[in-house]
Amino acid sequence: MNFVHMPHPRTTAIIDGKASGPVKVKDQLNRSTRAARINAWLAVKITQGVGSMWCAYVFAIIALVGLPAALAKGGEGPIAWIAQTFLQLVLLSIIIVGTNIQSAAADKRAQDTYADAEAVLHEALQIQAHLAAQDDALNSILAANKA
Repeated sequence: MNFVHMPHPRTTAIIDGKASGPVKVKDQLNRSTRAARINAWLAVKITQGVGSMWCAYVFAIIALVGLPAALAKGGEGPIAWIAQTFLQLVLLSIIIVGTNIQSAAADKRAQDTYADAEAVLHEALQIQAHLAAQDDALNSILAANKA
């Protein structure tokens, strides 16, 4: 009795070169219409700008310029200034910077995982070829023993 290998559809797609790699953040942008492409491009550019440490420094300076007014008589006070002005302005940019770094790391991990899966698939195919050669050799031995 011979074994009949039934490859998984994903395996076949990878072997045939029809499988795509891991999904990246940029692949998620809406490109369905011109307006959607413009909106996605603008959103990415604004996020890149606000999500930079340079923007965080500019926001810190802007917040510090408003500090004397917050500390003046009748001003919002130091606690409100820290919570409503400094933290919101500065931490916004810093959080986006951190998120961008984490996103890049996640994209790299996804790419590495995909490459590892392809390597495992290659090894499994090599094992299948080796087993098929062993089956042929065993069938030859069995045929010779029957004669």
